[in-house]
Amino acid sequence: MLVDVGGVEIATRVVGSGPPLLLLHGYPQTGRVWRRVADALADRFTAVTTDLRGCGESSKPAGEDTHTTYSKRAMAGDQVEVMCSLGFERFAVAGHDRGARVVHRMCLDHPGRVVQAALLDILPTSEVYATTDRQLATMYFHWFFLIRPHALAEQLIDGNPDAWMDNVLGLAGGADSSMSEDDIEHYKSCFRDPAVVHATCEDYRAGASVDLEHDALDAGRLIPCPVLVLWGDRGPLTRREHPLNVWKRFARDVTGHAVPGGHFFIDDSPDDVGRALAEFFEPWRCGELD
Repeated sequence: MLVDVGGVEIATRVVGSGPPLLLLHGYPQTGRVWRRVADALADRFTAVTTDLRGCGESSKPAGEDTHTTYSKRAMAGDQVEVMCSLGFERFAVAGHDRGARVVHRMCLDHPGRVVQAALLDILPTSEVYATTDRQLATMYFHWFFLIRPHALAEQLIDGNPDAWMDNVLGLAGGADSSMSEDDIEHYKSCFRDPAVVHATCEDYRAGASVDLEHDALDAGRLIPCPVLVLWGDRGPLTRREHPLNVWKRFARDVTGHAVPGGHFFIDDSPDDVGRALAEFFEPWRCGELD
C-alpha cells in the first residue's frame, strides 16, 4: 500500500502482529531486502517494511540545490508519519546502510518515538567523512562519485544502469551473490528509472551537505535509546576502527556483533539477522520498554 505523508507517498508493507518494528533498507535496494527477516519476525512483531522516498514504489520528488528533499531529517520524518498513520506512536526500528543513517537521524529528531534501534553496517556519516583515507575512498568510491553536482552521475548511470548495479551490488567480475536472480532483477529494474537514479544521487548529496550540517548542530548529543550495531564479518567495517568503539561515542547504550557475510549480510545471513533482532527487541515485545 501507499501511505501519503504530506505529498510524498511511501510504499509500505505490514506483516505479523505484536509490538511495531520498522525495517528500513539501504542503497541500492528496496524494502524487499527485509522480506525473509520480516516474515521470520512476524510471529513476535508487527513488521513494517517501506521503500524510502526516492526508491522502489515510493514517490521520487526532484531534488534542489540545498538537497533538503533527501536529507535524512526529511526521510526520517516520512517514516515516523508512516508509523503514526498505522496507529503506532512508539516503535522499534532497524535500518541497513542508508536506512541506518535515517534511523540515526530519527533517534535524534524523534527520541520519544523510538524505543530501540538497530544500525546495520554503518558508521556515523560525520565519522566516515572525518576519517576518509585512500582505503575508505576505494571501498566507498560511490560516495564521492554520487555527490558530484547534478547531473554528471545521473547521465553516466543512466547510460548503463545494469552495469552500475553490477558494480555496487558486488556482481561485477562474476562474483557470487546471495541475492536471488529475482531480487537482482528487481533492483536493476528500479535503477532503469532515471527518477530513482536522480533521487538516490540526491540522497548522497544530502549526506555530504545538509546532513552534515544537522549532525554538526547535534554534536555531542547521544542517541538516548538502546542501540544494536551489526556488521558483516567480511564487510568494509572490519577494516576501520571497531564499530562498537565508534558508536559508543554517539549513543548511550550500545551492544552488537559481527554477522556472517559482506556488506549485504541481510541477504547472506537472513536467519542470523532475524535472530539477532528478535533477541535485541525482545524487551520491547515483552512490554519492558512501555
